[in-house]
Amino acid sequence: MPSTTIEPDIDSPGERKPDKRDVGRTFVGYLTEANSVMVTIYSLLLAFAIGALLIIVSDAAVRGAWGYFFNRPADALSFSWQAVSAGYRDMFEGAIIDFGRVQQYVDGDATLAQVLRPISETLTYATPLIFTGLAVGLAFRAGLFNIGGHGQFILGLLGGVIVGFALDLPPLLHVPLALLAGALAGGLLGAIPGVLKAKTGAHEVISSIMLNNIATYFLLWALSTTFIHSTTSQELVSKQVDFSGRLPRLLGWAGSGLRVSAGLLLGLALAAGIWWLLRKSTFGYRIRAVGANTHAAETAGIDIGRTFITTMAVSGGLAGLGGAALVLGLNPYTVNPGTVAEFGFDGITVALLGRAHPGGIVAAALLFGALKSGTLHMQPAIPVEMSTLLQAVIVLFVAAPALVKTLLHLRTPRGGLNTLEARGW
Repeated sequence: MPSTTIEPDIDSPGERKPDKRDVGRTFVGYLTEANSVMVTIYSLLLAFAIGALLIIVSDAAVRGAWGYFFNRPADALSFSWQAVSAGYRDMFEGAIIDFGRVQQYVDGDATLAQVLRPISETLTYATPLIFTGLAVGLAFRAGLFNIGGHGQFILGLLGGVIVGFALDLPPLLHVPLALLAGALAGGLLGAIPGVLKAKTGAHEVISSIMLNNIATYFLLWALSTTFIHSTTSQELVSKQVDFSGRLPRLLGWAGSGLRVSAGLLLGLALAAGIWWLLRKSTFGYRIRAVGANTHAAETAGIDIGRTFITTMAVSGGLAGLGGAALVLGLNPYTVNPGTVAEFGFDGITVALLGRAHPGGIVAAALLFGALKSGTLHMQPAIPVEMSTLLQAVIVLFVAAPALVKTLLHLRTPRGGLNTLEARGW
């Protein structure tokens, strides 16, 4: 009977089993490093910490408790904790879900629409930010700073609403044409800074921000014309988009009042398309090459001027498409000076927080949508400007990773601090 030899379980000299302590050290090292992921996370935490201080200062009862801190310090700490926890709980319930409302729904005392309203409002605010964030992020990848998203968004609103009320078409044609009109209008305005930069060297920041003013005053003039002005209102407002030109509501089956529209799905599809464009297409390669090193790209045979023009045109088209999606998907389906809000400028902060990556931009837009929706639901003692403050602080830290590194004593990554910047200043 042949003998069986059992080899001893000894690792070869060149191999070593992974040690749990090594994994732990690697993880801790990642947490204490100023890489882009940790800088973003720490920026969020620092922003909410500053927001907590604002909540404490804004509450009269908490301020009073701090007045006799040395006599009864527990009161000041307890009142502060109650105010901050209540404020952020209200923000969560106004942005994501109110578990008390869920229990009411289970008990039959609330409707499904009331349960879904917080998330619906978050998605509604986030939808235009996805478009404008993608617009700014795409330009960043080419080393350009498209600060003209505000004006491009305005022309997208006008293009969408004009086609929306002026044409009588079936929905399968009406909606795509209205969206296309908004994209073309924004794209044309976006192409102007690209042409000026390519042909004359004019910086896109200066030319695009000037075009914002032109677009704003053009909107005021357009709304006053008999062709666009509403026939049923004396206020400065456009005609209403026909039913055939409106985007369907995503949660319409759950009841009335839920505003999120199919524009959200379009924004998510565009984010996936921009990712494919940048990573898999020749045009995307040219954008990334020009953004990485203009001189090297030119040496490699890439037409720099043409890349500037096409990138700014596509960037403007994305912002314009966001404007069209807003007016076609949001009641009352009209345009007035207040419809524009700050979506174009907020897109800059979204792109910065998302590191100009399509996935990051979507996540940042959802975060800012949640901040907006949640802040409106917070207790009356907290100012509604809380959302703007948190956004500003988040972007401040994200845009200045050296500041976060210094405040938290983080290590410098091996490849250096990752900063997102436009060239040509």
